[in-house]
Amino acid sequence: MISLGTAARRRVIAAVAAAFLLTACTTDEHRDAGGDPTGPPPPRPATTPSASADPVPECPASGVRIRSTGGDAAMGLRALGLELVNCADRPYQLNGYPVVWVLNEQRKPIILRVVNGAKEITSGFDQPPQPITLQKGERAVATVLWRNLVTDPTVVATAGAYLTIAPAAGQPAEEVDPHGPVDVGNTGRIGVSAWKAATT
Repeated sequence: MISLGTAARRRVIAAVAAAFLLTACTTDEHRDAGGDPTGPPPPRPATTPSASADPVPECPASGVRIRSTGGDAAMGLRALGLELVNCADRPYQLNGYPVVWVLNEQRKPIILRVVNGAKEITSGFDQPPQPITLQKGERAVATVLWRNLVTDPTVVATAGAYLTIAPAAGQPAEEVDPHGPVDVGNTGRIGVSAWKAATT
């Protein structure tokens, strides 16, 4: 048996400890890099200290972003707010109604009649379209309306799961959060107000 002095023993212990730590770090880095498909996703590339913690979403090619601003439900009437923001450097013109598609759980379009002005659904949303020019950062708003109403028990009630909105006919559509099911009952219709410039 070889007898080691105190200094030699300390050097051996330090070398073993360093080798153990190196092995442990290598294993963690491999796992975090996505070696296990059920584990966490690979880490995002490191950002520079000057990068924003919450980067601004990229502006779509259309030059506008569309989102929903929340819903309101009262006595079967549903009202979902829409907001369109001009995120491009050039002016954006509107004059009309949003184009609405309601999709089911399989993202297939549901056949509904879209009522411009919503006069067949409720009152107060029938202002005609007006030309709007939005500068960069300016917003327009509209409202999607429907009733959760069953008028014929022999007709299956309809409820959409997804909602897509285009600024106008022929323009690219964006999916927005409907904040719940688009439960139109068996009315077969959904209404939408005209775009108008946001006042706040």
